[in-house]
Amino acid sequence: MKILTAKQIYEADKFTIKKQGIRSDELMERAAIGIFDWIHSRLQGANVNIQLFCGIGNNGGDGIALARHLKENDYSIQVHVVNYSEKRSKDFLLNLERLKDRKIWPNFIKEKSALPNISPDDIVVDAIFGIGLNRAPHFWVSKLIEHINVSSAFVLSVDIPSGLPCHRIPWDTENVIRANYVLSFQVPKLVFFLPETGIYQNQWEILDIGLDPEYLDATATDYELIGKNEVLPMYKQRTKFSHKGTYGHAVIIGGGYGKIGAVQLASNACLSTGCGLVSAFVPECGYHSLQTAVPEIMVLTDDDDENISAIDLSFTPNVIGVGMGMGTKEITQKAFEFFLRKNTAPLVIDADGLNILAKQPSLLKYLPKNSVLTPHPKELERLIGEWSDDFDKLEKAKIFSTENDCIIVIKGAHSIIIHKDKGFVNTTGNPGMATAGSGDVLTGMITGLIAQGYTPLNAAIFGVYLHGLAGDIGVTSKGYESLKASGIIENIGKAYIEILKSPEDVPIRKET
Repeated sequence: MKILTAKQIYEADKFTIKKQGIRSDELMERAAIGIFDWIHSRLQGANVNIQLFCGIGNNGGDGIALARHLKENDYSIQVHVVNYSEKRSKDFLLNLERLKDRKIWPNFIKEKSALPNISPDDIVVDAIFGIGLNRAPHFWVSKLIEHINVSSAFVLSVDIPSGLPCHRIPWDTENVIRANYVLSFQVPKLVFFLPETGIYQNQWEILDIGLDPEYLDATATDYELIGKNEVLPMYKQRTKFSHKGTYGHAVIIGGGYGKIGAVQLASNACLSTGCGLVSAFVPECGYHSLQTAVPEIMVLTDDDDENISAIDLSFTPNVIGVGMGMGTKEITQKAFEFFLRKNTAPLVIDADGLNILAKQPSLLKYLPKNSVLTPHPKELERLIGEWSDDFDKLEKAKIFSTENDCIIVIKGAHSIIIHKDKGFVNTTGNPGMATAGSGDVLTGMITGLIAQGYTPLNAAIFGVYLHGLAGDIGVTSKGYESLKASGIIENIGKAYIEILKSPEDVPIRKET
């Protein structure tokens, strides 16, 4: 699913209005009816007080039109117009007149107005500001937003939480509605998925308001949301007359004294994702533990008992995953440099492999094209430098990816795969995956996919989705606190099965 910018959404509105031969207020009516249907399907006429806070732009117009439908269906409502400007959109004014025609008189809130009482049992519909917000709300509007936030009422935001700009972090963290639910028109917004801005809504859902598919299909976007529909076409089905060699030979390089477990997790994940053959290259101290823990893999050892001191492979594998548990001692840095200079296999680089690159950026020129880098936040910072906010982080990651012709997996609640100027936002995963070894598992999974013939970009996108889905399945029996990295591996097979279920067997994921 494409993630459009505010400008593209406005263009989609105009395109739809022109192509479908409708008026702008008719498109607004579609939005209002969609919100009403969502509310009505859940409340079924329940005796609950609904307070609507409407701005004086098109987002407010959506709220005013919604109020009409709620009243016509006998819901108890209070309508508040947040009068923050003398300018009003024409469709807001049109719907305000329609509301008054039905003898519904809004309460106009101005700078010196008393704030209305909000009961914890009320439902608040937030339609104050939309995606066009380009400056901080007035001080008194901020006070209203704070008043709503502390009310303990259920808050439903129209399209986007009020006060949250569409393409930057908020001017003030207290100036933003904290929504229990957001009904986003047609497409999600990038701010839903970033750590600094995603905190302003608990859940979100798309409402289809009939924006013309021709525009949506033809428009290129900087970001895409990755769900089942996006990864399923990437899936490579196995053939009957295949053998282990068909699915590639991967090598996992890493480990050190006391950190062989990282290689065990990555190797096991690589196999469990479908790689035909996996060899692990570790210091000699890891030989017996790996042979015992993962009997399906082959083990190669360094002459050094505790560190990676020289990476010497007598064959060229289909792909190499490197860095986990490896350390950054000088002897290991030299071994890694020598390895990069002569290596020709595709690479997935994690952990200390990334830390060595950050220490010696001159080594970046030796990375094969489309190498996949899987940093956690601190490793990412070492690579691309400090960032001022999440949007700056994404831009720096894009520049780094373009300059070094690589793919970056920015790990987080919504991991984002960056390839040059394009970002792919993942929808699977949960807080239970914030556990030691989870990143090693991801590296092994992406490595295993590349071994099977997936392109590095598709392997990163598919691997991140599959990794998160395995974690989602794991927490259903383990809970957030007890999920371990090995538990993610145990559920990779179930994740594959879930992806391959027919659409009618798969419940629609409404919250990400």
